[in-house]
Amino acid sequence: MNPIVLAVLIVAGLALAAGLILAVASVVMAVPRDEKAEALRAVLPGANCGACGYSGCDGYAKALLEPGTKTNLCVPGGAEAARKLAEVLGVEAEAVEPKVAIVRCGGDCEHTSPKEDYRGIASCQAAKLFFGGKGTCTYGCLGFGDCAKVCPHDAISWNNIAAIDQSVCVGCGLCAKTCPQQVIAIIPQSAKTAVLCSNHDKGALTRKACSAGCIGCMKCVKTCEHDAVHVEGNLASVDYSKCVGCGACAQACPTGALHDLIANVEAKAC
Repeated sequence: MNPIVLAVLIVAGLALAAGLILAVASVVMAVPRDEKAEALRAVLPGANCGACGYSGCDGYAKALLEPGTKTNLCVPGGAEAARKLAEVLGVEAEAVEPKVAIVRCGGDCEHTSPKEDYRGIASCQAAKLFFGGKGTCTYGCLGFGDCAKVCPHDAISWNNIAAIDQSVCVGCGLCAKTCPQQVIAIIPQSAKTAVLCSNHDKGALTRKACSAGCIGCMKCVKTCEHDAVHVEGNLASVDYSKCVGCGACAQACPTGALHDLIANVEAKAC
């Protein structure tokens, strides 16, 4: 037999054998489709923000198939997503508390000043890695808008420091994960008061860095009649499960670190 023809036949035979093996393997090793998982995934908004605590929407949809996984964990989807998820699973819908993001920093140009003239890459990550930021407060917002760039709803503006429009924010948490300073927090939408500071230094050092910083003086703690405000590590925090929004702590705060969230909607120009 002609050597060329023989070679062609051998190659064709090997290709046919490989094709048959793959065909059998695709049947034997096929992963069965889970229609319920697909229905759950279709309900989720596809933000893949991870606010639910799982690896995106696919991870949450898979977790929902396990008993005990709550249906109200999708923050961007809100109550509507929770209702539809419950329908697919045949369970009772769980209540969803809307959340928003806040910037825990009040260090605008009226209250603090730059320590360096940064002319590098306009990125919070880059500035922090290079020299810790341009401001005198090493805990404050770096002001280059990394959070705004990842916000899928254009809820963040920045001019010296970032600010969040709570009427647009859905509380997905992407900004909080992106911020290298961790000055962005996700809180209940119903919250009326917040500590807009992240500085853990002692009062005297904080005062030098920013006149709007929390100095850990405990006046807010002593003023609150509901045990909703606590100071740990020289920084105050609000327990929103106890806070009634009376505003007494904000009035008692000597630096203005505690105040109404409405005041933090727009970035302050410098």
